[in-house]
Amino acid sequence: MSTDPFTQEIIKDALVALGDEMFNAMIRTSMSPIIYETTDFAVGATDARGNLLAQGNGVTGFLATLDTAVQSTLEHWPLDRIRPGDIFVTNSPYEGGGTHLSDVVILYPVFVDGRLIAWTVNKAHWTEVGGTYPGSATTASTDIFQEGLHLRFLKLFDEGRMNEALVEMIRTNVRLPDSTIGDMHAGVAACRVGGRRIVELAAKYGGDDLLAAMDSLLDYGERMTREELKKLPKGVFTAEDVVEEDGHGNGPFVIKVKVTITDDRMVADFTGTSGQAPGPINLSYAGLITGVRCTFKAVTNTEIPANGGCFRALEVICPEGTILSAKSPAPVSIYYESLLGAIEVMWKALAPLMPHKLPVGHQRTVGATFISGLLPGTEDLFVMGEPLVGGWGAGIDHDGDAGQFCAANGETFNIPIELAESRYGFEIDQYALHAEDGGAGEYRGGKGVVLDYRVTAKEAFLTYSATRTTSRPWGLAGGGEGSTNRAEILRRDGSVETYSMVTGARAVEGETFRLVSATGGGYGDPMKRDRSRLLADLRDGYVTPEQARRDYGFDPAA
Repeated sequence: MSTDPFTQEIIKDALVALGDEMFNAMIRTSMSPIIYETTDFAVGATDARGNLLAQGNGVTGFLATLDTAVQSTLEHWPLDRIRPGDIFVTNSPYEGGGTHLSDVVILYPVFVDGRLIAWTVNKAHWTEVGGTYPGSATTASTDIFQEGLHLRFLKLFDEGRMNEALVEMIRTNVRLPDSTIGDMHAGVAACRVGGRRIVELAAKYGGDDLLAAMDSLLDYGERMTREELKKLPKGVFTAEDVVEEDGHGNGPFVIKVKVTITDDRMVADFTGTSGQAPGPINLSYAGLITGVRCTFKAVTNTEIPANGGCFRALEVICPEGTILSAKSPAPVSIYYESLLGAIEVMWKALAPLMPHKLPVGHQRTVGATFISGLLPGTEDLFVMGEPLVGGWGAGIDHDGDAGQFCAANGETFNIPIELAESRYGFEIDQYALHAEDGGAGEYRGGKGVVLDYRVTAKEAFLTYSATRTTSRPWGLAGGGEGSTNRAEILRRDGSVETYSMVTGARAVEGETFRLVSATGGGYGDPMKRDRSRLLADLRDGYVTPEQARRDYGFDPAA
């Protein structure tokens, strides 16, 4: 290789930068708020074999879904059937890239001089992919066929020609065809932007030197990660937790992990986890890999951009057919609750050993909320989908963050209130931190929120799912457990209905869907909390006078 080390670094930085450019292209061209506001997507590039080179900002829980999607595409399509101008689409939950049907992957093979040298990839949550319920999200499904269109590694473009029959089939089978097809084209545009940048790099530096820089980037990720592994405590560490239910009243389901750390390897073994559920909390093995990668990255080197080399020292073991390794046709619509369970049970095993790296338990739910109905005046269908913020656990030397998205969400945002009220059939009457019991400690847990959607349409329907609804965010070193998640419907007659998982719950004009998210766990003995901090908590409403007396032994009136 003729390229000097400085030029090689420039190429590597350019590969990382193209992820950011793809990310911005997706935001500018998509049609659904869940993409351009919430940023429920991920973009990136791999080498020709599917090794992750770079991933743009977005959903952390997609950290193993871009490269594995490429690897599965190569299993379905031999190299002699992949040509310049081809673009593939998949949303298969049980193979590489798999999460649930709403998360659709666009894959773009990049050719230079007739040789496949890389892939650019986009994975985004499409608001509608069909299925039984609006928004294609449900806690009620019992198999994959009820959850929407299942697209398994199909050619969306064949040598530059769009597959019109496939696009028309998608358009005809979704409730919001314009936005769905618009988001499809946005994913294609983002991939083409990344593909052009790779071709430009090859033209500037030469194809062979570009490939060498790709290999160097992967080796760098591996080298830096293995150096961090050497610094971690060595041994075998275990933990277990539960996912309370599956939407059908079954459960609780146990998640177990055994984490083994040596100087050059980490193994996460989930043997003993409950079998796959009748309801849609199931996660595929491909999804489990992404969850384990999240925790692994958090305890090794978080500073370097994620690439495939970073995970060469990681092994994931899980028998087939558990809630973390489900087989077809298991329902997977709310897979993310089990994904979070896998992330946090591994975190729970390691947190006592690495308190400066990992806080205690957080709200551990996406709190995914879908509200649908007909818009007042036009009677057009609206479907709103967004995650909910909650409280993170405290650390060894700091309070937990309040009102933050869960560990799997990453660079995620809520839909702005002004936009939501202009697009959907509700108004938001309250969005505030609450002061429910939980999370007391020398360092207290971050606060959850309460969010009220008051229905302005004639009627609207709520689909909601959460865990940590009976189990609570865990504390350490004497810190208290956090609070729990729930949804409520405030009826006109003053009655209140409470849900942990529900699909299509109806409310009429003037009634309110209320979401309440958990406060994180506390760290340390609450009696040791600095009194100036406690006085500030009382002043700001984070701690009530009753909680101060009961949990902290402090009487504000004294």
